[in-house]
Amino acid sequence: MTQTPDILRIRPDDYDPEDMPVERARRFIVERLEPVADTERLPILQSLDRVLAADVISPMNVPGHDNSAMDGYVLRHADLATSGATTLEVVGTAYAGKPFARDIGAGQCVRIMTGAPIPAACDCVVMQENVIAAGGRATVGPGHRVGQNIRRAGEDLAQGGTALAAGRLLRPSDLGLLASLGIGEVEVRRKLRVAIFSTGDELVPVGQPLGDGQVHDSNRYSLHGLLARLGCEVLDLGLVRDDPAALEAALREAASRADAVITSGGVSVGEADFTRQVMARLGTVLFWKIAMKPGRPLAYGEIGGAQFFGLPGNPVSVMVTFYQFVRDALLRLQGRSSEPLPTFVVRCVAPLKKAPGRTEFQRGVLHLEGGEWVVAPTGEQGSGILSSMSRANCFIVLEQARGRVDAGESVSVQPFDGII
Repeated sequence: MTQTPDILRIRPDDYDPEDMPVERARRFIVERLEPVADTERLPILQSLDRVLAADVISPMNVPGHDNSAMDGYVLRHADLATSGATTLEVVGTAYAGKPFARDIGAGQCVRIMTGAPIPAACDCVVMQENVIAAGGRATVGPGHRVGQNIRRAGEDLAQGGTALAAGRLLRPSDLGLLASLGIGEVEVRRKLRVAIFSTGDELVPVGQPLGDGQVHDSNRYSLHGLLARLGCEVLDLGLVRDDPAALEAALREAASRADAVITSGGVSVGEADFTRQVMARLGTVLFWKIAMKPGRPLAYGEIGGAQFFGLPGNPVSVMVTFYQFVRDALLRLQGRSSEPLPTFVVRCVAPLKKAPGRTEFQRGVLHLEGGEWVVAPTGEQGSGILSSMSRANCFIVLEQARGRVDAGESVSVQPFDGII
């Protein structure tokens, strides 16, 4: 059903669709989103990199019993002399998986292996390197304490406690944890479906020859890689020419099949930039420009039940806007716990051009220099220089009010290598 935009109904007091500051735009998008509701149960070996839909409650204590943290001798602390050495009778050996069933009397101890249950009445394990053993006896020096080298039942996980919280992206260590609890299946949210297509008569598919003024479509490949890394199901609708009817048909199809729709190109003010106009007929456009560089023309809205992200056409701008806005939105839709890009301050080893008035995300290489983490720009920062993203491993984030940066000044960086 065609929706009429109603910006006045939803906008915050400081809403400005022509010049939305970066942080405000991030919050504005994420606060409107709810995770997909559909879930499925999967065997744990199929659940890697899926998002937990419900808390996993521990059905048992982990460990299930008090046990030894190392190889040594287990004894009653009260039998040790307050000063000087104590010699005890060794009455057996306790093994992991084989509890020592006999009673241990005064002046006695038991040889114990790592993981073996602590025998009744014992409350201290002395590591074997601190014991002199000979002829069925063990001599222990002073300085030991009650409870040393003992792992208590439930100290890792308590029965009835939350082992893994909903919203967690399951990692290899989590699969091991689930297995240790005897849990063979978990409930996860279904994969997010994201439709993508590129717009522009100048674009040519990979594998076809280029004509005058034409370029290969690289944006869908970058987006496909970013979405695959986020665990999304990608619906690639290919290239759409600069024609309002074709664009409308593509948007309708994408919205009917996906939870989110991402396009590249067609959102600026050129005569052939139709995405924003068509979106205004099909759904709601909430804003279309961000006070940032690169990536100022960014349209965000809704088509039916799908979220819409109209990214710029320049290759670098596509990736910058994805990292800064789309990534967080998709994590929210997936039901994942908040995972902002890590940001910290380092010294910049080269000067940077910057005019106040908008936030800039320049591409940089974060590296060690003389034992100190520093950052250097990748060179030319044009939004069409895709090689700058390929060489970079971080964004140099230059705040809206900041101007030129001199070599040696501190800057904020956001590493992205390995984040997606």
